[in-house]
Amino acid sequence: MRQIDILVTGALTGGNDHFLHGDLRVVFHNWLGDAPLPLLDGQPWAFVDWVLPDLSGLELCRRLRCDPQTEAAHVTMVLEEDESEVKRRALRAGADDYVIGPIDRSTVLDRVLSLQLPEAELPARTLRLGDLSLDLSALQARWKDKAIALMPNEFRLLRYLMEQPGQVFSRGQLIAALGKQGQPIDERTVDAWVSRLRRALREAGTGYPLRTVRSLGYVLDRP
Repeated sequence: MRQIDILVTGALTGGNDHFLHGDLRVVFHNWLGDAPLPLLDGQPWAFVDWVLPDLSGLELCRRLRCDPQTEAAHVTMVLEEDESEVKRRALRAGADDYVIGPIDRSTVLDRVLSLQLPEAELPARTLRLGDLSLDLSALQARWKDKAIALMPNEFRLLRYLMEQPGQVFSRGQLIAALGKQGQPIDERTVDAWVSRLRRALREAGTGYPLRTVRSLGYVLDRP
């Protein structure tokens, strides 16, 4: 099943439950821009409000274009008024298009479903961190030329940490980022994920790149 991940920076009337359309699943993520990105399993989209609590929508749009996770995202700027100069500024900042707010769930879905790219146009993606690589199309982790056998949770955890190396994440942040916040999962479950991932990496010869930061959480060190 194909997936589209939609980042929404403002309140969305109609809720943010997943939406299924044929073989396509649309997943909504509420995100203010100053928090770490969630794990994006599908084609990324973003609906960015012109005014945000801690930074401008224009600045957030520029940041999205500079981040490898979202540089190819389809970005729609949500404007407060229908002014030509405002629209030009949004496009110059890197937005693909714009819409006059406020927006609701139906507006977002209508726009996404009408503009979505066919599967053949989606770029393949490989993450690399030194000699560690992840082929996201084949769902395969490798250390140099050696395949690393990982279960789905550990693969997703490694992907998320590789996308933001050097950043410390708490157990709660990892559960939320991996899409588990709707399930009754104890935070200590993350310890089990980390333990299995750490063992698999060590057996492949990576050493100890996945480090525990006491009282804070976990971090994947840069090589």
